Order: sequence, then C-alpha cells, then structure tokens
Amino acid sequence: MAEISRFVHHHFRHFNSAALVDAADAYGRHLDAGGLMFMTLAGAMSTGELGLSLAEMIRRGKVHAICCTGANLEEDVFNLVAHDHYVRIPHYRHLTAADEEALLARHLNRVTDTCIPEEEAIRRIEHAVLDEWTRADKGGERYFPHEFFYRILRSGVLKQHYQIDPKDSWLLAACEKNLPIFVPGWEDSTLGNIYSSHVITGDIKNVHTVRTGIEYMIELARWYQSECHQHSIGFFQIGGGIAGDFPICVVPMIEQDLQIRDIPRWGYFCQISDSTTSYGSYSGAVPNEKITWGKLSADTPKFIIESDATIVAPLIFACVMGE
Repeated sequence: MAEISRFVHHHFRHFNSAALVDAADAYGRHLDAGGLMFMTLAGAMSTGELGLSLAEMIRRGKVHAICCTGANLEEDVFNLVAHDHYVRIPHYRHLTAADEEALLARHLNRVTDTCIPEEEAIRRIEHAVLDEWTRADKGGERYFPHEFFYRILRSGVLKQHYQIDPKDSWLLAACEKNLPIFVPGWEDSTLGNIYSSHVITGDIKNVHTVRTGIEYMIELARWYQSECHQHSIGFFQIGGGIAGDFPICVVPMIEQDLQIRDIPRWGYFCQISDSTTSYGSYSGAVPNEKITWGKLSADTPKFIIESDATIVAPLIFACVMGE
C-alpha cells in the first residue's frame, strides 16, 4: 500500500472518513472484478481543478464514461488556456455587493473563491468553437457538445494557448481515450448561451447543429446496453443535480419504458454530496430510495460521503490508483 492509501486507511476510521475508505476499496474491487465505472461531475469540479487527479484516473482506465454539466465540460478547457489569468479570492465570504460589481467591471466571473477571466478564457474558446459550429452548420453536420470539444482539441488550434501541463486536463485525457461523454442540459452553460446568441443573430442557421439532451439519452442507452452484459457498470456521483439524475435513469428507462427485462442495474453506487437529506431532496436522498425507482438493487454496494468533493474525490482517486 502506497503512502496516501496507507495514511487514509490508518487515520480514516469513522463517520464520513470511514465511508470514504469503504467506497474507495469497493471501487477497486469493482474494477478488479472486471467492472466499468461511470462517473458524474456536478458543481464546479473543473474550476476546482479536479483534472489534477481525474485525468490520471482516465489515463489508467479507472473511468470508462462521464456525464457532466456543460459548465464542467467547458471550464476544464477554460482552465487549460487561461489558468494564469484566473484570480483567486480567498476572502470571498466577506465580499460586499460593491466588491462583486468591481469584479464584474474587470470581466471576472466568480465561482466561490475563483474568478474565471472572460476575455482570456470564455472569448478565446468562443472563437475556436464558433469556427467548428459554423463549419458543421454549413456542411449540414451535427455533433454533440463534447464532440465539438474533441474536434477542437485534436485540431491543435488551442495548443499555443495552453497554460497548464496538458496532463492535468481531464477533458484532454478523455479525448485521447475517446471516452464516451454525456452532457445533459448543455444549454445551461456559458457556451450554450453563446450558441443561442449565434443562432439568434443568424451566424448559425440550424439550431440543431449541436445535438443535446434527448439524443444524449438515446446514446447513453445504446452505450449501457452494449456494455452491461459483459461488465457490471458502477456509478460514481460527484455532487447532485442533472449530472447524476439524468444518467442514473437510463436503467429504469431501458427496463420499464423499452420493456427490456434482462438489463442489470448499476453494480456499484457512491455519491459525494453536501446536500442535506430533507423533504423532496433528490440530490440528498439516501441511496436506498433509488431501489424503488429500479436504478439500484438491494445488493448493490452503496456509499454516500457527506463532505466536500474537492477534498474527498482526490483521496478516493489516489486510493483507487494505489498511491
């Protein structure tokens, strides 16, 4: 057992820390038994630089598909090309409304303690992706949001702007593996808003040039059915919201709506969440509630770690990678 794993297994013995160890060990057993792991990313994990650990997980074959918000998809690339221009605000809890207005005037978009620079990050990527959108639009082609990013990254057009080590970009690692990615609700993102503006102005003629939600579910159903009879598929959920809610439903959709009866349910489940279990909360619901929806089975290994994902996820990843 390597240094981080040894430390965690020695010191993390109770409560959420014990749940972390149990979840990490079960993740490893799931992979060792030939299973695949499906990962979901909510919140601002990319701006939180989760790529520092997630990229290596992808390269080592510890993650086999990802569902993320449009924000996480784009913000990994924002960080890739504009990291040196980000501004950290360690005293963010004490900002006044006037302080926030001053950040806006500097074109700094705040995510908790970190500000994304509009010109160096957002507009730089807009120029690159707009070229791909309009090229596809004129050619009558359609691609998913993550496929447009894969095309941009593979073209090399952004390489001159890289400001971090490329090995720390999880999307670059996913691109190199051609990892399946699913991005429900992509229109609820900065680039989704920008795309809408270019459709309104007529720069893009066909609103459907970017494929979105329903088609992503169809693709996810195809992927799940192609893999689930050869491999048990686990579900590792970071945060809540649409990134987790959307893909976990593919199993009951296949079974109940398509009436395909031999579909295995998710074979492992872990959620890192700071959502409090309360009335009507799905993100904060205990895993057993998912049994009633046909998503998990009674014997599915289930874990919930109520903590900060920026702390928990890298430690679990380190354990899974034997570090």
